[in-house]
Amino acid sequence: MYARSWTTRAAVTVAALALTSSVTATATAATPAPTAQPTSTSRPFLPDVDYATWQRDVSAVVATARPYVEKRTAGASGRRLAMVLDIDNTSLETDFHYFWEYPTPAIKPVLDLVRYADSRGVDIYFVTARPGIIASLTSYNLGKVGYPVDGLYVRDLPDLFEQVSAYKTEKRAEIEAKGYTIIANIGNNTSDLVGGHAERTFKLPDYDGKLS
Repeated sequence: MYARSWTTRAAVTVAALALTSSVTATATAATPAPTAQPTSTSRPFLPDVDYATWQRDVSAVVATARPYVEKRTAGASGRRLAMVLDIDNTSLETDFHYFWEYPTPAIKPVLDLVRYADSRGVDIYFVTARPGIIASLTSYNLGKVGYPVDGLYVRDLPDLFEQVSAYKTEKRAEIEAKGYTIIANIGNNTSDLVGGHAERTFKLPDYDGKLS
């Protein structure tokens, strides 16, 4: 009932692309007005998920990840370390905003963790089930809200016929093949995390599939 595939989400986001093409064409222009934070009455899709509770639950997971990143990066100068993240409801507050509220805001605790890891020499990769048609829109959104982006993997046409978990596992293996050690893999769904190719995984809440 609550779970929505990215295919449906992509159709909505493509509509957003049409609405925001003038924004992306002037990516270096003035920063857009801040997007209002959701309240208990402003969640477009999630009547049974409380935004404040979600933020607290995300923060609790991030609180366990930060000391791990600090310890793992100590004395790691010269080594190629990477962090891999899902995007929707892991890096961006996708399900808590209408598609025209663009750019979609970052999840602040995750953004803070990623920027901290980046400052410690960790390269940041995003592996998403989003289709390739919105790769540039996605890249712009991530950068605009403050994420460092060393690599972005989206699903090309052949990937759309593959299970999401298998596709994401393959992409992590590709990152490792570049010479990286993936010290952390962060997502809100088990399909983001299974399959190995990461030293540690950190699962954010999806409330039994209520978040995409």
